[in-house]
Amino acid sequence: MKVFGVLDGTQAIEGLILDMHKLLANIPRSSKETVLETNAFARMHKLKLLRLRHVLLDGCYGELPTGLRWLCWPEFPLDSIPVDFSLEKVVFLEMQYSSLRQVFKGSKFLPSLKILDVSHSHGLTEIMDFSLCPSLEELILVDCTSLIVVHESIGNLERLVCLNMMDCKNLGMLPKNMCMLKSLEKLILSGCSNLDVFGVEMMKKIESLKVLETDVIPLSELWPERCSSILSSLPCSLVELDLSECNLSEDAFPRDFSSLSSLRRLYLDNNPISSLPNCMRDLTRLDYLSFVRCTRLQSLVGLPKGCQLMNVSCCKSLEKVTYLLDQSFNWSPERHTIGGDTDNLVEWQYWYKLEPIGRVEVEMIRLLGLCNLESLPNVRMHKLDTIYWNDSDWTPVKGLHQYGIFSTFLPGNEFFRRNEVPGWLNRKSGGSSSISFTVPLLPDHRGLNIFAVYENYINCSDSEVVDDCIYDPMTIKVSNKSKGLKWIYGPLFYGVPEEGEEMTWLSHWKMENQTLGGGDEVEVSVIMRPQIGSEGDGFRLKDFVVKLVQGQQESNINTTADPFYPCVIGGNLSLWEYLPGIYFLCSLHPFYSENLHLCTLSRGWKNLIGDSDEGAEEKQQGDGAIVATRATGSNNFVGVCSSNNEEEKQDEDTGEMSRLSDSAATSAVFLDE
Repeated sequence: MKVFGVLDGTQAIEGLILDMHKLLANIPRSSKETVLETNAFARMHKLKLLRLRHVLLDGCYGELPTGLRWLCWPEFPLDSIPVDFSLEKVVFLEMQYSSLRQVFKGSKFLPSLKILDVSHSHGLTEIMDFSLCPSLEELILVDCTSLIVVHESIGNLERLVCLNMMDCKNLGMLPKNMCMLKSLEKLILSGCSNLDVFGVEMMKKIESLKVLETDVIPLSELWPERCSSILSSLPCSLVELDLSECNLSEDAFPRDFSSLSSLRRLYLDNNPISSLPNCMRDLTRLDYLSFVRCTRLQSLVGLPKGCQLMNVSCCKSLEKVTYLLDQSFNWSPERHTIGGDTDNLVEWQYWYKLEPIGRVEVEMIRLLGLCNLESLPNVRMHKLDTIYWNDSDWTPVKGLHQYGIFSTFLPGNEFFRRNEVPGWLNRKSGGSSSISFTVPLLPDHRGLNIFAVYENYINCSDSEVVDDCIYDPMTIKVSNKSKGLKWIYGPLFYGVPEEGEEMTWLSHWKMENQTLGGGDEVEVSVIMRPQIGSEGDGFRLKDFVVKLVQGQQESNINTTADPFYPCVIGGNLSLWEYLPGIYFLCSLHPFYSENLHLCTLSRGWKNLIGDSDEGAEEKQQGDGAIVATRATGSNNFVGVCSSNNEEEKQDEDTGEMSRLSDSAATSAVFLDE
């Protein structure tokens, strides 16, 4: 072939790659290997990098260049490297998927070798005398399934930093003098299913070890005391520890884990633990914790304060998560958590709590005007990050605490019909998606009650699809236009009405004093996302109402900052702030970056940020408009009602989807004292 003519006599080449795999793809199998004479390399005195694949060398290996630094020869065809192959200057030797049975026959001094990778060499039974390669820093033996022992001279490798023997299934033992590896930082033994338990003291003496990946310590076969002894004797320099699939219960852990003061990442996947081992609280530098597929795990109480990222995927029994933190806790669990298939998880400190409506404090029930709780029928509740639903989603009515907002979902619209608050019976169905009002000049406005009636809805018109879509099926936006503040909230759990039925969403927004002040111009919008095709849930708003809550009304409710569910509206919301004064309180974040100030929103979310002037326009119209303030007994009423027959204007800045289909529409704001 012409390429061989180029090789002959070429003196300037420093790097050469001959990968004949694709070139020979259509050649009969009997000729798949290309034969190359070794004398073709005789004059390549400057050659430093050589990569060969599907190439056989014929001749004396002593004719190959002596200045090679990097030799990469996947699928090396010989059972050992010829002794006349000059490799004294080789730094990186790669021979993955080779036919090697032993690396060298006899002695071969390799003073410059730093990295040796013979992974997937299934016939390899013997490794070289490591005293012949004193500079070795990385030894990679992944999937060398015939390897049974490692030469005891490995203990002489003073510079060895990484030893990877993953999936060496027949490896039976490791040399005892491995404790002499003073530079070893990373040891990978995962998949070495035949490996005998190595000495605890040996592990303890490897003081430099930072990463240990192993599922080979048969802890499940040891007495719990011995498990604890092994774990407590791990070197204090460990940064990463993988104990996945070790059949560990919480009793197997030591009482004190403080010796692992440098540990940053801990993997406990697929272990039968039911609660957080007490020793985990000592891991103050831990920033990643994984419990994937720990199906018996029921609670994680007292997580260490440094844990910034946690994976609880497929923890089907998990119900509760709390932290060892005070009220200065200032990060967002939902932005630092990987999780799915956790349908029983009903309480996550500083994020949300879902509890039966009968356990909600009495004053909150009174504030929302609820009654006859014992007669409420079951409802179907969905969780935002759950893909599949089944009949078990039917549950008694529950209350959701999230971001300082309380929500509950009731079947039907009976709540409006039986409510006794004056003025509520004057509302009309088919309401607008936005309500605008001026906060009355009364003291101490402490929050809002927002109640919405909705139904299932499948989109049938492309014109109604929001660009790029809004992730949450239902969202409330509260805008204080006077102060330039917006809060956009989507609940993590929500109720799903039966086909042809309606459902009522009741929410109470507890606000810091002065968040709403007399004279402030406020707009409240409820946005329902339609179902598009067969994907997810979709709803359509039928009607909603807003009530202002004054401090006197909340006087009987505990207003002290709750460390579990603080009053965030008007408080410190910097973690949820996208732009100054704009806060996304949504469980499925619309952001593409963890840095909210640098991230990009989809067009649907950008539209949601915008304000509608619909409310202001309605207030300026004289016909049919009523603006009133009334004090009767213990109730004050401030209302804005519109009965015009024009179709609701869809503002270009907001992109909100609602359009009036009925001839009459009503928007109302109520203030109760």
